[in-house]
Amino acid sequence: MSVDGFYNGNNEFLIRFAPPSAGTWSYVTSSPLTPLDQQSGELTVQLAEGGRKGGIEINSENRLSFSYANGESYFPIAFESDWLFALDAANAAGIPKTQKLVDTLAENGFNQIVMNVYAHDVDWPKDGELDPRFDYGSPKVFPFLGNNNAPDYRSLNIEYFKRLDRVIEYLDQKGIVAHLMIYVWNKQVAWPEANSEADNRYFDYVVRRYQAYPNLVWDISKEALGYGHTDVHYITDRIERLRQHDAYERLVTVHDYGYCRKFPEHVDFVSVQLWQSELYGVMRNVREAIPGKPIQNIEHGGYERGPYVVFTGNYVSPEVCLERAYQCVFAGTYPTHYWQGAAWNVVIHDIAELAPDSRPKLEYYRHMREFVERFQVDQLIAGDKKSNAGFCLHNGKDLFVYYVPKECNFLGLRPPKNDVETMKLTWFDPFTGQYGEPFEMQITKWPSVKVPDGDGFRILVCKL
Repeated sequence: MSVDGFYNGNNEFLIRFAPPSAGTWSYVTSSPLTPLDQQSGELTVQLAEGGRKGGIEINSENRLSFSYANGESYFPIAFESDWLFALDAANAAGIPKTQKLVDTLAENGFNQIVMNVYAHDVDWPKDGELDPRFDYGSPKVFPFLGNNNAPDYRSLNIEYFKRLDRVIEYLDQKGIVAHLMIYVWNKQVAWPEANSEADNRYFDYVVRRYQAYPNLVWDISKEALGYGHTDVHYITDRIERLRQHDAYERLVTVHDYGYCRKFPEHVDFVSVQLWQSELYGVMRNVREAIPGKPIQNIEHGGYERGPYVVFTGNYVSPEVCLERAYQCVFAGTYPTHYWQGAAWNVVIHDIAELAPDSRPKLEYYRHMREFVERFQVDQLIAGDKKSNAGFCLHNGKDLFVYYVPKECNFLGLRPPKNDVETMKLTWFDPFTGQYGEPFEMQITKWPSVKVPDGDGFRILVCKL
């Protein structure tokens, strides 16, 4: 392996090495600086303790899904928190605010956070009632020398990245993947000119500094082609440049469906930003248009309401946001959740301090986590019509899981015709996480089951 090092300030140079296997590793350094050149030695590496699973990979047995390096399944349920870097960026002593928010997300089933290396501020009006304590827009920190208003691109701000390290490391401790967006074009960042020496220095440094973290997937830029800052050639160049420097081959995507659709061969998984009301069918169309790669709906238009209006999108009801997330899941793709209290410049790190009716319904995603793991949902087949309403995931033989729309009163089932005469059915309430009592039904020519009373959609588990 050839692993790039980086400068860490105070005449310190680092190489971060995450060995892919146990054993004895020998190393030798190469550098134009004589004191750093031809340094050699050995490292004895043992198997990790504490359940460490390694980096995120494409599942070799099912190219539509993810796994850890140790072969265990990884089902991403993502949460966007663009300004996560900023919560404790001015605190040299620690990251208490970051830890509080990350702990809450981990407790509620989220295992990926979509975040920026840096963002400056939003360009839409801010809520007049917004408490300044929660507004992290226009932070005083900056990844270059100077500040965002008067940048000095001659050098990077090493201290900025040291403090960002703490965030990535804590996410790793909590088993959460950092979906790290290297750029963002619509958050008023004073980036250096594209492809300039300063731009390349920044980009290469980010890759060299963070590539060794196993809890990392790369995203070249948020909404990469949406604001005229660059073109497809620049994005392709960035991907190629990243792969040249990343010795660990971390997964790469681009937060732009247009790019991923035109150049799927350049990305490892596809990020889409699709808000259409009939989301399941839209995601199935993506699944068919880009076969053979995992697909993540990184913004499905649902921005759960918070105590302040930040950005409403199309849907703010937590229940509708959950419906849309499950429609992504049943389409064989992966969801990302936005809460207006943490997604952009407004970040409320201690959710428990809010009045109960102002808190996000994060427990919905804890229930989703239990559900997808219990039934190994990422290994099920999506897209087949196995009922006269709703959507179905199945294993092709004896397990059928149905998404039942809230408008549906009776669900007609279409189990396979075989020698089995009865089926065992169980209702799952995605809002409470509760399972009903299992019951059996005869497999008749047109079996139909009554949907339980309630205001929301339901899930029916059928075992033959």
